[in-house]
Amino acid sequence: MTTDTSGLTQLGHHQAQPEHPDQAVLERVPNPHAGTLYLARFTAPEFTSICPVTGQPDFAHLVIDYAPKDWLIESKSLKLFLTSFRNHGAFHEDCTVGVAKRIVGAIDPLWLRIGGYWYPRGGMPIDVFYQTGPVPLGLWLPDQGVPPYRGRG
Repeated sequence: MTTDTSGLTQLGHHQAQPEHPDQAVLERVPNPHAGTLYLARFTAPEFTSICPVTGQPDFAHLVIDYAPKDWLIESKSLKLFLTSFRNHGAFHEDCTVGVAKRIVGAIDPLWLRIGGYWYPRGGMPIDVFYQTGPVPLGLWLPDQGVPPYRGRG
């Protein structure tokens, strides 16, 4: 089965890094297994944003799990979207939930969850979790695999 990529503007083309998440375009491709319940996972272990108060960098490990319906997120556009946060000032909660809502708006998945595992600033890690609703019956959902923060212990 061949996936139609004719409408994509970023995959296979040089694309400048968006300067702000609002400028980033999330592209999608048809799900070749629409009607089949399965999980797709994206992991971004080096997600960065900027503290909106101090201007200091914040770092997170994001895990995005979704059960596709009719569409899949095109991964290059997702990478460009995620890296557009590097100069964006927002709190951890805003970044994590904002990423999830943009993906939901782009592909309307059957289900989505995101885990934002933020590294400590001021001595305290902040983990942010969001999901669109109950896990669909029968969906295999592995653990996100990110251990709780432990310092140098």
